[in-house]
Amino acid sequence: MITIQPITPVQTYPLRHAVLWPDKPLDYVKIDTDDEGHHYGAFREDELVAVISLFVDQRDTRPTEARFRKFATRSDCQRTGIGTRLLSHVIAEARRMNATRLWCDARLDAADFYKRFGMEPVSEVFYKGPIPYAKFSLTLT
Repeated sequence: MITIQPITPVQTYPLRHAVLWPDKPLDYVKIDTDDEGHHYGAFREDELVAVISLFVDQRDTRPTEARFRKFATRSDCQRTGIGTRLLSHVIAEARRMNATRLWCDARLDAADFYKRFGMEPVSEVFYKGPIPYAKFSLTLT
């Protein structure tokens, strides 16, 4: 059974590190604005197996744009539907917070995953270290 619930930024760090940047120091996966974000975890039998962080841009007291970052699913839980459930939850949360657009910097090896949600690439390819990325976006209205 999978449950999704809010978690603290600190709870995201071990999975962010292990899945996304295991060759970097732990501080590399921390975001300066983590305290401003909404963090969610997917739990399987009370064990945290996937994390994602949502940041909503407030303009004129109304959110207009949301970005998710540091989406990480434990390797043995990938391709099981857990990440799909977690991203679906975040899309619903962004809508609930009145965001009109949701975007992320996506690793190109995950592009097909994001396209299944209707997200489209909106940038040229760029690199973070040796890893190719593109900005992907989804209109929420």
